[in-house]
Amino acid sequence: MISQKKILFLLHIPPPVHGSSIVGQNIKNSVLLNETFDCRYINLIASRKIKETGKISIIKIVRFIWVFTQLLWELLMHRPNIGYLALTATGAAFYKDVLLIALLRLFRIKRVYHLHNKGFSKYQSKINKILYQFVFYDADVVLLSKYLYPDIQEYVPESRVHICPNGIADIVSDNKPHFLKNGDPVKILFLSNMIESKGVFVLLDACSILKKRGASFQCVFIGGEGNVTAFQFNEKVMQIDLSDHVRYIGEKYMEEKEQVFLNADIFAFPTYYCNECFPLVLLEAMSAGMPIVSTFEGGIPDIIEDGVTGFLVPQRNAELLADKLEVLIRNPLLREKMGRMGRKKYEEQFTLEHFEKNLIAILQKLTV
Repeated sequence: MISQKKILFLLHIPPPVHGSSIVGQNIKNSVLLNETFDCRYINLIASRKIKETGKISIIKIVRFIWVFTQLLWELLMHRPNIGYLALTATGAAFYKDVLLIALLRLFRIKRVYHLHNKGFSKYQSKINKILYQFVFYDADVVLLSKYLYPDIQEYVPESRVHICPNGIADIVSDNKPHFLKNGDPVKILFLSNMIESKGVFVLLDACSILKKRGASFQCVFIGGEGNVTAFQFNEKVMQIDLSDHVRYIGEKYMEEKEQVFLNADIFAFPTYYCNECFPLVLLEAMSAGMPIVSTFEGGIPDIIEDGVTGFLVPQRNAELLADKLEVLIRNPLLREKMGRMGRKKYEEQFTLEHFEKNLIAILQKLTV
């Protein structure tokens, strides 16, 4: 019997809930991956809440020391064939990752980085360039989209790059999304952590424009508080007189989240977050059969076909965002058509099974 190849996964695992941690949880829970390889796991996350992200604290330092100790133990006692790391591109988390990578390199472990964020081409200080060269030397990289390669092309040859789009479990439990919803007004949904660069205030400004144009709509915001608090959000809503059209209802998970998706007509995600790569929430919206209005950022053009499954608009442009939302609000048949096309693309490219098979094929290739 051929022994299984050993893979040590250093992942982000919830809490907090964000794109990379959801993917990490999906990998850890994958029956297919665990049957194919001898898998072991270490949770990299030092923050337990979105508000803690990017901030240094004693407890986070202690958690990192524990991660480093676990890695050392795994390398000594269960030497893997591959060290798989969900690498962070910037900030304190990147410098912590460098220490873990130094340990992997010391033990001559083959390294694979799965990038769920970007910023390597942006932060080009002398020390960062040296560290990037150290990190990427002789390593393979898994990217979520071909559009993300320019961020690392200075450090990684294309021959070492592997494309593996994210995939998610079906947001619709009965696999029957309702494409054409009945009732008025049209329901617009925003679901993400409440971070300004995710387009929270841009969408509010677009809603203000839609109200002035006489469009019939309701817009619901869902997500954990980030640098936009519930108080700040509601204060803005009051200032621009949108209380009858907009509401924030906090975080939703599991069945509640599914129901929110099924009840909505349009998904709006006007992100300008500079490290945006391949938002899972867009895949969830496609799974639920919704047309999407989003922006040109990261790998989003690989997800949304402009004019087919939704619309892409320039970043921070509330006027053009409102234009596209209005088109969908006033045209239910177009909403249905785009929703069906989005659902079809999800089924063909972005299911959890597609993701697992793609990742397994990459890892098998690298362990030959």
